[in-house]
Amino acid sequence: MKKLNTLLLVLGSLVATPSFADDSQALQDQLATLKSFKAQFSQKVTDKQGQAVMQGEGTIALQQPMMIRWQQTNPDDTLFVSNGDKTYYFDSFAEQVTIMQTSSLIDSTPFVLLTSKDPAQWEKYSVLATNSGFSVTPNKGVESQVEQLDITFAGNEQGLAKLVVTDNSGQLSSFTFNDAQVNTPLDKSTFEFTPPEGVEIDDQSNGE
Repeated sequence: MKKLNTLLLVLGSLVATPSFADDSQALQDQLATLKSFKAQFSQKVTDKQGQAVMQGEGTIALQQPMMIRWQQTNPDDTLFVSNGDKTYYFDSFAEQVTIMQTSSLIDSTPFVLLTSKDPAQWEKYSVLATNSGFSVTPNKGVESQVEQLDITFAGNEQGLAKLVVTDNSGQLSSFTFNDAQVNTPLDKSTFEFTPPEGVEIDDQSNGE
């Protein structure tokens, strides 16, 4: 479960005051042009003192609306898949699958906003334009484990370049993307998942 909580910090942006309204809309407009995105990523995690604690790599695929596939291949093999309705998190080492309602993840991680157009979800966060992109922070009263999400877009309409997540303990997770494919058709099966036989299933989606 600790691995899942760490992932939700990532995967999961806008406006509490009128001064941020234009920035939030600008971010939403830019994300709206990103119908799909697929890339490799490299990850670096540092603690509050700036000391490196982990490095990793994997792949990401995004498609509107609310479809995500995030697979980490190193140092651990984990898979996070959302078909827009339900989300599956598979930890192959623990042989466990956790099932959640995708809509419930917004409060845990602004990452889900990358593929959401729901105004009610965006209103839970504030957005500020920065020199390198956009900074997203949860509004007061939103129970998010993410303190800040920084989004940098690549030039020449090449999608996302980098995501930096700061959690409420001060730990910083940086994800850099390469070999990107932007707005290319992605097979529906990319965002589907069937739990392997014999694994433990923790279904948290019932009743939500």
